[in-house]
Amino acid sequence: MKNKFGLVRTPGFAWLWGGQTFSAFGSQIGSLALAFIAVKLLDAGPQEMGVLSAAGTASFLLVGLVAGAWVDRWIKRRVMIIADVIRMVCVGLIPLLYFTNHLSVWVVIVIAFVIGLATVFFDVAYQSFVPVILPSDKIAAGNAALETTNQISGIAGPGIVGFLIDLFKAPALLIVDAFSYLVSALTLGMIKDTETPKAKEDRKPLHVEIREGLRFVVRQPLIRRISLTTSANNLFTSLMYSIFALVFLGSQYLNFGASALGLLGTFAAIGALLGSLATTKLIKWVGEGTLISLSAVVSGLNVLLVPVAVTLHNEATLPLLLVMDFVNGFAVLAYNITQVSARQRLCPPELLGRMNASIRFFVWGVMPIGGLIGGAVASAYGVNTALWIGAIGGAFSCVFVLFSPLTTMRKLPDTAEAH
Repeated sequence: MKNKFGLVRTPGFAWLWGGQTFSAFGSQIGSLALAFIAVKLLDAGPQEMGVLSAAGTASFLLVGLVAGAWVDRWIKRRVMIIADVIRMVCVGLIPLLYFTNHLSVWVVIVIAFVIGLATVFFDVAYQSFVPVILPSDKIAAGNAALETTNQISGIAGPGIVGFLIDLFKAPALLIVDAFSYLVSALTLGMIKDTETPKAKEDRKPLHVEIREGLRFVVRQPLIRRISLTTSANNLFTSLMYSIFALVFLGSQYLNFGASALGLLGTFAAIGALLGSLATTKLIKWVGEGTLISLSAVVSGLNVLLVPVAVTLHNEATLPLLLVMDFVNGFAVLAYNITQVSARQRLCPPELLGRMNASIRFFVWGVMPIGGLIGGAVASAYGVNTALWIGAIGGAFSCVFVLFSPLTTMRKLPDTAEAH
């Protein structure tokens, strides 16, 4: 922890750290409140929940590649600020429309799509921004520090939000989420970095630059394996989780309350916090590549607890889901911190935005497809069938990294060693 918090002395990192920690707390509010609004206040069904899930991530499939090429041309911090302002306005519209009786499921879906569009640009710039303000030997520690404090904010967040939803109207809580985007934009504005826009004479045609990013991801064998596992996992788990809020909250299914949903988030955040704290030591013990494979296996098998718990539908259901979320939080954070840091080291700096956008295209672009399939399967064959398909597919997603050189690699190469 000493090394992580010592990064506060790095110019600009403290502002990024603080702003994104507060923004993470706001996102806890937004995700829980939005699910509650759709299911409990707007009576969304399986198909509508599938479309809502798809709307939030569709932009990664539609514009993700173009976003990466643009981000590599622009100043990344400026992109993030603009995206935050757009998200602040969109989130703030939901309570306004609700209290004036103009909110419907399809209006929420449209707003979710616009928020997702802004998020594409923010996320591509964000993952490419850490190497801008930190030297290469501090990138892994920086990513771990960001994830650690984000998960600290997530521990109390969901439980508090679930309690507040039970006391107040969920749309009102979205005002806090909107404010968190404002805080993020303001703190990003305080950072002084030396990045300059890519000179016009150095730019290639947009389609050429996009192709360069795709080619790097496809031809770099380690990144290709990581991308395949993450894509498969996201496809099947999004199929499952697109209807999970409906199953968890719906009166015709498990019929748990907002407080129980918040408790799930709290357990996931505790697991994620421990995962982010343990990742550096785990890398030293088992190695980077081995940890990527091991965490992918644990995460994949763990999701099988979801359909098991729902099928049981008894007093063991909630405890099993809490265990699942805790273990998943730990494994996913260990996986993400390790593989993201490896990708950032493996990629040449001039390709960072396009590399991250290409990977986002593959690993997030499948999520709207999974969401739509999940809603369709649940409507046609029942929610249990959709949950089992998603869980079994997620369990097998680890094969691409498990049966690869990653499993035996203690240290992954950097850019110079990989070329």
